[in-house]
Amino acid sequence: MTKRVIAVLLSGLMTMGLLAGCGAKFSNGSVANDTAESDALPSGDVSLRVWGAEEDEELINQIISGFVSEYGSQANFNITFEAHSESECKDNILGDVLNAPDVFTFADDQLMAFVASGVLKEIENGSEISSRNLQAASDAATINGKIYAYPLTADNGYFLFYNKEFISDEDAQTMDGLLAAAGAAGKQVFMEMSSGWYMYSFFGNTDMEIGLNDDGISTYCNWNAKYTSITGADVAAAMAAIGSNPAFAYEPSGGFADGAKEGTFVAGVSGIWDENSIKEAWGDNYAATKLPTYTVAGQQLQMASYAGYKMVGVNSYSTNAKWAAVFADWMTNEQNQTLRFNMRGQGPSNMNASGSGEVAQSKAIQALQAQAPYSSLQRVGGTYWDAATAFGTAMAQGGGDYQTLLNELVKGITGEESTGDAESAEEGTEEVTEEVTEETAGETAEETAEETTEETTEETTEETTEETTEETTEETEEESSEEKKAE
Repeated sequence: MTKRVIAVLLSGLMTMGLLAGCGAKFSNGSVANDTAESDALPSGDVSLRVWGAEEDEELINQIISGFVSEYGSQANFNITFEAHSESECKDNILGDVLNAPDVFTFADDQLMAFVASGVLKEIENGSEISSRNLQAASDAATINGKIYAYPLTADNGYFLFYNKEFISDEDAQTMDGLLAAAGAAGKQVFMEMSSGWYMYSFFGNTDMEIGLNDDGISTYCNWNAKYTSITGADVAAAMAAIGSNPAFAYEPSGGFADGAKEGTFVAGVSGIWDENSIKEAWGDNYAATKLPTYTVAGQQLQMASYAGYKMVGVNSYSTNAKWAAVFADWMTNEQNQTLRFNMRGQGPSNMNASGSGEVAQSKAIQALQAQAPYSSLQRVGGTYWDAATAFGTAMAQGGGDYQTLLNELVKGITGEESTGDAESAEEGTEEVTEEVTEETAGETAEETAEETTEETTEETTEETTEETTEETTEETEEESSEEKKAE
């Protein structure tokens, strides 16, 4: 016999012994595959393709080298890195699943599509992965209590940078304070209001809502609401007031770090990716904190933010899925998340990595944590972005007819016409009517029932003979009379 045949026979005998001693495990009527052979990592030649951001090439190649050193005695590895856009990861993988990479990095908002398509399966050691990562990062990788990806970073959010030479800690608490202090110094405050990513800040802590529908593709949104405590028009007016302030700048992304270096910007809303540039520009005057409050409808409202997480996925169609899972685990462990922070400045999701060393001393990381209670996962469909850009740009340029612009925004996002009026008005009227009916005499209820019966009888008449109709009508009238007598 060959060694392979012997191994298979031994595996079968072991399995029989396990079943006899412990009883078989069943799932939907099938015996679960818990054999030693199924759990074992294959030896021999193992090829893996890894997709990641172009900027991560040096980092990931170093992670690959470490992995081969750690596991090289168990298999002959050929692991290659391929630079790929993380934002386009979902579309490219789902467009050609069988030729997709074995391991890939992606943003958390693509998780649902990957799970729905079967590309991502539940992680076997999910509880272990969850226990070593920040709760919010684990939650972002979880659907219906099951974790489907390996958390990688917890830094894709935004907060406030400010220069203490011009902006005091008290000034930084409110947008009004920021603009006043910057204006007095002849400087500006930066925020990319024209981007839907940042524009969410103004709507997020109101009682208006936005999110994905059950289909996971289309988006619901009522940001044009006239019936909420803070209306859509209130928010639009507040945004326009900020946008028209000479001390405010909304230039496209990439402009903040350059403006800070040139001395134009003394405060700005951005993320950890700008920390090194801002520290270099402002030196000891560099500071960071949560987003400020802003004035809306005569009150101060804390600005919200979207929080994003990068993850590592394992393609369930991979021919080396078991080793791909081991590599994804290795890529996201404490050691390599710390390495990622040191080389790329990206904040770890691993709790040990985020709570020690230089990571814990990062002002940007501390600001992210301060903003976390006011943050939400980004869950919107593709129709959101262009519509948000058009609206945000209009507000940054001073506004217009707020309600009309808001209605256009909501239509662009949802694909449905909306005036911003309460959609539940008619439902509320019906509920009131039902309550009144319960309090009225039983005779009123019986009359309503009789009318319903007569309508049903009339519909039946069209499909039956005249004689059947007369009989049905007589029976209905007799039953109604009997009900009244019983009363």
